[in-house]
Amino acid sequence: EGCDWYFHLHPWDYQQGESYATGWKEIEEKYPQVKMKKLFLAYEEGAFGTGSYKAYEASFELAKKGEGAYAGWVTDFTGESFKSAALGGGDYRAVLHHAKEYDPDFFIWAGYDADALPMVAQAKEIGFAPKIFVGAPPGWPADFGKTPLSEAVTLYGMWAPSLGKINPVAKHFSVAYTIEYNEEPATYFAPLGYTNVYFLVEGIKKAGTLEKEALIKALEETEYESPLGETLTITKSNIINHQGFTGQKILQWQNGKQEVIWPFESATSEFMYPFPSWEGR
Repeated sequence: EGCDWYFHLHPWDYQQGESYATGWKEIEEKYPQVKMKKLFLAYEEGAFGTGSYKAYEASFELAKKGEGAYAGWVTDFTGESFKSAALGGGDYRAVLHHAKEYDPDFFIWAGYDADALPMVAQAKEIGFAPKIFVGAPPGWPADFGKTPLSEAVTLYGMWAPSLGKINPVAKHFSVAYTIEYNEEPATYFAPLGYTNVYFLVEGIKKAGTLEKEALIKALEETEYESPLGETLTITKSNIINHQGFTGQKILQWQNGKQEVIWPFESATSEFMYPFPSWEGR
């Protein structure tokens, strides 16, 4: 209340969770061989991981009552914490063994970029290859795609360089960024930051002034073709009057690149399923 001047472009946690559930349900519908009833969440023991676990737990409790975005999707859920390599940990074997014993259809780890490589290496070491292997850190090591262990690891994000194959605005951003910095953006926060700036620029142009009320009205009416591969428009969320993007995309590492799997209208590749054996990798 009283914050109409504030425009929030990144999806809120509840919106991200809803978008994941919607995406996975639609993937199940498109690929009948995909089954996702048992979910195991390995989470780092700090605020980030614990927050993720509590959100999944709350969604699962609602699903048991036939309510919420997870209803009719996951029927069994459990999780276990680990100490992140970013905070002095890095041994996930006990958690991975427990996950292997649980035999989930769907395994997710929520930690940091420092956990990505040792997580897949130790999963290979103990022979744990669930049908769906998801990593959910806030960012990935720049060289993660170079290891063959990355193949078919699924992730969440708002953007991937591969979007340039189907979206000219995303391609323009990727090419210009790479020329300027001699590397691709490591995360979606680069195109999201760019979008923040240019969305405001378009609003100022539309308003013809920096006067607050006029600018707010102009931004409410602005539609911006963003490098994230979708048009930014402002709607009301459960939290704020001026919400921008409302969900994440489901991506997958394939041949060293992040490919978009869902939403299907933004897809750059088909979903690789099941997660391949570690043998030969």
